[in-house]
Parts: sequence; structure tokens; C-alpha cells
Amino acid sequence: MGVYVSVRGWLECDETQLASIQEIISSHADDHYSGGWSTPRQQVNWTHYIFYGADIRASALDWFTNQLQEIARVPASDDDGDLIRGLFLASHEVDGTTEWQVREGQLVSSPADIRHQYLDE
Repeated sequence: MGVYVSVRGWLECDETQLASIQEIISSHADDHYSGGWSTPRQQVNWTHYIFYGADIRASALDWFTNQLQEIARVPASDDDGDLIRGLFLASHEVDGTTEWQVREGQLVSSPADIRHQYLDE
């Protein structure tokens, strides 16, 4: 068997950025873990959301974080200058939980807050 990581989280963006995100995801498609990406059945109001949830092998973490880094660099698409934002928690079977924030054009990684420890149980 291998070591697994439970990855779950979301991205917030506008319609133009969503199209760019979907292109990035398609370019990294692996016919397995890429199936963890999803969007709502119907768009509600102005913010678009895209979600990820899957248990992936620890060896695939670079595959996933490379996508998040590429997605984080998608530029603002209007005069508001809003960049893509998101939050992911990754519960590693051995190393515990890490928080990944997509903000300000970057992927910021840090140990998850103690409040999220229940996810490791």
C-alpha cells in the first residue's frame, strides 16, 4: 500500500478565471486523481467556485500542488483586480494536516491550525 493524503478544498474566482482554471486542470489530467475536481451543478450569483476532494497518494502531492501554483498565477480578469483565492486542507497519514492558501498570486503552505486536528482522526 502507500501513504495517502486526504485533500479537500475550494477555489473562488470569476467566470473568465474559471475557464483558465479548467484549462490548467485539463492540462494536468491523469484520468484518476483529476476526477476529484468538481463545480456546482448551477452557477449561483457572481462568484464561481471549484472544489477538490480526494484521497491521493503522497507521491501525487507535487502533481496537485503544481496545479495550485499554476492556478494561483492566473491574472485578474477585470478592473477590480481580484485574484483567485482558495483554501485546501491536506491530511497526511504520517505528517498530519497542512493548510494550503491560494492568495495574492501564490500558494502559501503552513501547518494546519490545531482546530483542524479532528480531521486526522
